[in-house]
Amino acid sequence: MSAPHLEAARPTTPGTAVGTPATEVPADTVAAGPGVQHAVGRLDEIPMGEGRAFVAGGVQVAVFRLRDGSLHATQAACPHAGGPLADGQTDVDVLVCPLHLYAYRWSDGAATSGAAPIRVFPVRDQDGTLLVTV
Repeated sequence: MSAPHLEAARPTTPGTAVGTPATEVPADTVAAGPGVQHAVGRLDEIPMGEGRAFVAGGVQVAVFRLRDGSLHATQAACPHAGGPLADGQTDVDVLVCPLHLYAYRWSDGAATSGAAPIRVFPVRDQDGTLLVTV
C-alpha cells in the first residue's frame, strides 16, 4: 500500500486547478522540468514544527511547516549519508539532519560546517494545498 503523499505530484501553473498538468508530459518523463509548480499534499498533513516527505515532479522533497507558520522545502535526503531530512529538527534559520547533526541554512542550503549544501525549493500554500517548485 503506498502513501498518497509519496505518489508523484502533477505539475500546476497559476490559474489552473491543483493537480491539472501545466503541459502534457510524456508518461515516461520523470520530471516536467525546472521551475514547475507541483501540488504535493495538504498543509494540514504537516503539524506545526515538523516536516514531511513528498514527491514533486519525480524529485523527493521534504516540506517543513515551522512554528512561526513559514514553509520551507528541501531535498529529502541529506547529502552526507542519506539521512531523512524530513525527520530533522529545524528553526527559522537552519535544518539539522537527524543522523549526524549536520546543519543547513534555509536561506541558501549551505552547511554551517562546510559540508556539501542541500537544494532548497520554493514552496507555498494555496488554499490549503502545498505547491513546491522544482
